[in-house]
Amino acid sequence: MIGRPSIYVPSLSQSFTKITALFSSSSSSLITLHDSQSKPTLSPFYNLLPPTQNPNNIVNLISSILKHKSPHLSLLHNHDIKGILPHLGPHEVSRVLLRCQSDHSSALTFFNWVKTDLNITPTVHNYCVIVHILAWSRVFSHAMKLLSELIQLVDCVSPIEDIYESLVGCTEDCNWNPVIFDMLVKAYVKLGMVEKGFATFRRNIEACFVPNVIVCNCLLSGLSRFNYIGQCWEVYEEMGRLGIHRNAYTFNIMTHVLCKDRDSDKVNTFLEKMEEEGFEPDLVTYNTLVNSYCKKRRLEDAFYLYKIMYVRGVMPNLVTHTALMNGLCGEGKIKEAHQLFQQMVHRGIEPDIVSYNTLLSGYCREGKMQMCRSLLHEMIVNGICPDSVTCQLIVEGYARDGKLLSALNMIVELKRFRIKIPEDVYDYLIVELCKEGRPFAARSFLLRISQDGYIPKMNTYNKLVESLCELNNVEEALILKSEMVKKSTKLNLAAYRAVISCLCRVNRTPEAEGLLEEMVSLGIVPDVEISRALIKGYCEENNVDKAVSLLNFFAKEIQVYDTESYNAVVKVFCEVGNVAELMEVQDKLLKVGYVPNRLTCKYVIHGLQKAMELDDEMIYPKSHLPNYMGMAYKDHYTVEGLRDPLVILLKRDESLMLGFWFYYIEPSNKGGTLGRDSMLDLSWNMGKMGKM
Repeated sequence: MIGRPSIYVPSLSQSFTKITALFSSSSSSLITLHDSQSKPTLSPFYNLLPPTQNPNNIVNLISSILKHKSPHLSLLHNHDIKGILPHLGPHEVSRVLLRCQSDHSSALTFFNWVKTDLNITPTVHNYCVIVHILAWSRVFSHAMKLLSELIQLVDCVSPIEDIYESLVGCTEDCNWNPVIFDMLVKAYVKLGMVEKGFATFRRNIEACFVPNVIVCNCLLSGLSRFNYIGQCWEVYEEMGRLGIHRNAYTFNIMTHVLCKDRDSDKVNTFLEKMEEEGFEPDLVTYNTLVNSYCKKRRLEDAFYLYKIMYVRGVMPNLVTHTALMNGLCGEGKIKEAHQLFQQMVHRGIEPDIVSYNTLLSGYCREGKMQMCRSLLHEMIVNGICPDSVTCQLIVEGYARDGKLLSALNMIVELKRFRIKIPEDVYDYLIVELCKEGRPFAARSFLLRISQDGYIPKMNTYNKLVESLCELNNVEEALILKSEMVKKSTKLNLAAYRAVISCLCRVNRTPEAEGLLEEMVSLGIVPDVEISRALIKGYCEENNVDKAVSLLNFFAKEIQVYDTESYNAVVKVFCEVGNVAELMEVQDKLLKVGYVPNRLTCKYVIHGLQKAMELDDEMIYPKSHLPNYMGMAYKDHYTVEGLRDPLVILLKRDESLMLGFWFYYIEPSNKGGTLGRDSMLDLSWNMGKMGKM
């Protein structure tokens, strides 16, 4: 129950004068209740109509109906006013509400009728009037509900609206209770808008509205939750300045704030001041401090407080012991944590799921899975059902220990006890089995748990597909893909890459190309790995035309220019000595953006040598040869094994030899980029031929 402010310094008239002065200079787009500004202009001819058909009488008619015992039913079934309801606007709604100030029930009924039955969204002014009426009538729960509703509405529709100013404006026309401004602070905080709550608190102080301690504590708690440490101290100091009596809740919140600040000296000083003001630290205070010390790995201080609690007659509870156990486990002192757990049980404190999970976490980190298993059975015997954290801890513990099969057996055992296993745990197990290279075990496990209605996440399915493809089990992967389609789940890029690569490895490249078309139609952009897999697949099947076609597709449609894929095609042409056709193809590929590298040069030069070995009278395309020969030496390339093929080619054609020398070797040698031995070797061969 929200009460009136504990200290109310000025009179209502004084407060009203001050808040009016505060906002007189600000503009607002809110609807305010002034007849000269807001009242709609109605035709004077309406007065010639019967009273029940005259829009000018709509407020009188509705107010009259609301005086009946069942106003809601009367409004719904009254046919007299149906014809003039379209004339019911925000101004009329506020006028009706103001006439119901003495009967909050009728006012609330009318407001809800307008909102739900007439499907009219009330204005900010309408909300403020009804909230004032409810607060004046001390119907605080309904007032708080509508105030929260108003805040959310304004936040979504018109964030620039000033609810505070509208509430102030409404005080001119209706009864009001200053507690409404306290309620506004609480409403903001409860909705997570602590900045606006803090701003409203400040405005209340400026308007001489002294908030009560409940509102201050609510604001302090919200500010602390969002780590507004400085603002917490500002509120705390204002409480002292205004004479607001701070209680144990206030001190506990501020103790928590100090613990967040991690300054132990400030904590001790604050506790001393707290005791000077007559407040003894209670259980909440001690638990806050113990938990803080444990998180900071100050276990000695935490256990010192634990002993002090007994000395001062404050009995540690489950929260105290769990915090200490968590601190011990964090230090690797799992044995001591378990002893503390047993002491707690002997003292009559029943453990809960959090305390058990704390111990389980410690044992899992230590790899003591047998103890975890014993604790799990103990939990079940004591009627404590393992939760998602419990299952996750144990499964991950077994996984770290390399005992995934034990984890699977544990899951089966838990299911036997009719314990619901979280789907995240299932997903984790399947993925971990795949990572261990055991996709068949993962697939078998999936089939088993799917009978209980489990549907894997998309990433889980995709990981299983990838794992199956890594073992070249493409058939099972395709079956799984079909299952995914039935469940409206699709492969991601990594899974498509795995399936396409696998199909290419097992000489099913046309099927892989079909998947390429499918993924493109789904808006999934293939990457360079998919390009390499498909082109190498077609090259291994000696389907060079298809490979060239795909090179063009990836360059033009996907903007992927993979030199490795390009070289795979070049290599196939060169292996059979088909240099002439290669030159034609490479011209086209160069135009779409492919760039040869030193490996390309190596393949071409070896291809030329092979072509000459096959046909001594071969006519080769001389216009292209200097380019590839030059690339062997140009731009600091050093291609091992090219010297002999180059010499053979140069011996075959004197003009080519001289051109190669003057255009590539000599200029590059000036810069010192050509190896001395290579230059001497070529010079010797050329001199031997009488050309030097």
